[in-house]
Amino acid sequence: MAEKRDFYEVLGLKKGATDDEIKKAFRKKAMDFHPDRNPGDKTAEEKFKEVNEAYGILSDPQKKDKYDRFGHAGVDPNAGFGGGGGFGGGFGGGFEDIFGDLFGGMFGGGFSQSGGRRRNGPRKGQDLQKNISITFDEAAFGAKKQIQINKYVACEICEGSGAEKGSDKVTCSKCNGAGEVRTTQRTPFGQFTNVQPCDKCGGSGETIEKPCHGCNGSGKIRKTVTISVDIPAGVDNDSVISIKEQGEPGTNGGPNGDLYVVLSVQPHALFTRKGTDLWLEMPITFSQAALGDDIIVPTLKEKVSYKIPAGTQPETIFRLKGKGIKSLRTSKIGDLYVKVTLEVPTKLTGEQKKLISKLGDSLNTEGYSKKKKFADTMKEIFK
Repeated sequence: MAEKRDFYEVLGLKKGATDDEIKKAFRKKAMDFHPDRNPGDKTAEEKFKEVNEAYGILSDPQKKDKYDRFGHAGVDPNAGFGGGGGFGGGFGGGFEDIFGDLFGGMFGGGFSQSGGRRRNGPRKGQDLQKNISITFDEAAFGAKKQIQINKYVACEICEGSGAEKGSDKVTCSKCNGAGEVRTTQRTPFGQFTNVQPCDKCGGSGETIEKPCHGCNGSGKIRKTVTISVDIPAGVDNDSVISIKEQGEPGTNGGPNGDLYVVLSVQPHALFTRKGTDLWLEMPITFSQAALGDDIIVPTLKEKVSYKIPAGTQPETIFRLKGKGIKSLRTSKIGDLYVKVTLEVPTKLTGEQKKLISKLGDSLNTEGYSKKKKFADTMKEIFK
C-alpha cells in the first residue's frame, strides 16, 4: 500500500503542535473534505479518512507519544511497539503491498503471484461528522444532548443482507466467489497477475437472487436517527467527541463507521473563558473604590460576597480561587478573575454637583498619588 503521510503533515501542522492546534486543524480539514461537501469525490473521501486517522492518533496522548518517538511503526499493532504481531513468516502483507503499488499503476490492478489478496473481506463503514452548538454552561458542567443525523442504516427488512426474505445470496458465477477477476500478463520483470474487483458482484463474491424490496438489494437505507451524546464537563470550542460505530454501516460484515461530534460553544452574557479560567469585568462606583465595600460577584454556580479594599484603583484584578471551569482531563478547577472598572456618573442633579465639587475641594494632592507624581514630572519638564 502507499506509504502513509506524516500525520502532522496530513493536518497541516508541525511536530509538537498543541492539543488546541490539533483540534482546530482537524476540524478545518474534516470540514473541507467531508463527503456531504464533496459528493461523489473519491479523492476527498480518502483525504477525509486520512484526516480522521491522523486525528485519532494525535488526539490520544499515549498514541501521540509513541508516534512522536517511533513514527508510524509506533502505532502499528503489527510492528511490535505495543500491538500484537511483529514480523511473521512468508511474504504476506508488506511484500505484496510494495509490489502491488509498484506495478498496479502499470497494469491497472493489484499484484499477485500466488493467491493474492481477497477483495471481499469485511470493510468498516463511512465515518460521519456532526457540528452542534451548546451553551456556555453546558460546556462548563457537561450535558446529555439528543442529536438527529441523517445517515445510512442497515435495512430492517432484510437486516442488512440485501436479499428479500426467503431468498438467498448465491456464489457469483463470474468470479466463483473470489470477489475479483484475474488476468495474467508477461512483462520484462516476469509474469504478473492483474487483479480487478468483479464487476458483477462488486467484489463481494456473492449475488442476490431476489433483491430486498425495501433497499433494492443494497442492504441499507437512508434514515434520520436520534443519537444520545454525553458531553463531558470542561469541553471548549472545537472539542470533538468520538462515538464509536454510530457512522454508516460496514460492508461484508465489517463494523460501522464512527461519528465525530464537533462542538461550538455559545458566548456567555458576562464571562469570557481562557482555558479553565473565567474572566469578568465588573463596574463599581467612586465611593466603593474609595471607601471599600462588600460587593456581590456572580460565578457560574452562585453569587458570592467579596470585600474590595479602600483605595481600589480602576482596572484592579481580583482572583477568586476555584470559581472557574473544571479541566477536561484532570480534576483541577480554574479560577475566576474579576477586573473592576470605575463607572463615572453621567446624570447629576445640581445638589449632587455641589457636593462632589465640595468633596473635590476638600481633597488635597496627597490623596491622589498618581496625579501628584504626574504634576511633579510636568514641573520638572517645563521649569
